[in-house]
Amino acid sequence: MSEVIKSNAINPRKSGTKALFQSPLLEKLSRTHISVPVIIMLSYSTILIYWSITHTSLSVGLTIGLFFCGILFYTWLEYVLHRFVFHMATYTKTREKIQYVVHGVHHEFPKDKTRLAMPPLLSITLSTVLLLIFRVILGDFVFAFLPGVLVGYSSYLAIHYMIHVFQPPNNIFKRLWINHSVHHYKNGEVIFGVSSPIWDYVFRTFNR
Repeated sequence: MSEVIKSNAINPRKSGTKALFQSPLLEKLSRTHISVPVIIMLSYSTILIYWSITHTSLSVGLTIGLFFCGILFYTWLEYVLHRFVFHMATYTKTREKIQYVVHGVHHEFPKDKTRLAMPPLLSITLSTVLLLIFRVILGDFVFAFLPGVLVGYSSYLAIHYMIHVFQPPNNIFKRLWINHSVHHYKNGEVIFGVSSPIWDYVFRTFNR
């Protein structure tokens, strides 16, 4: 192919925000306070665990094991989506526009607190789609596995918010602040894991 793939690196601004949609309703729906999707995801996962306990024959040990498998799966999903979807190659105007709406605006305005998470309506929709897909694949196991995925996502939301809003702590978690700062301000093509760098090590995208 002779097409040149554009870099979607964007110079970050220290403050401010930007409207993505002309419709006031769509613009409002594209923003959220971080607590809203966190509460929704934790509530969703609690309901699924309750259903697992009351309507399936899964043992306690298997339920716990599937739950932690779900958390591990989420860290992989976070990496894959961030690397290949949020940072998709923008070799057409359409892809460039989609990439900007999905993630580019966050790189341009990383301090915008209202765009640090997927909007609630989209979060609920995607969670339900995952429930339907994994129900077919995993059967009753989904009611213990998907809560782990959703708790993993909730943890990501909390970590991502704190990294962009608060100063790094003087403990082991400071590394997460440093990693994500490298991704935002030094090289947007490395360190795609936010809640965990494990898959960056596996796929060699960790900038040493």
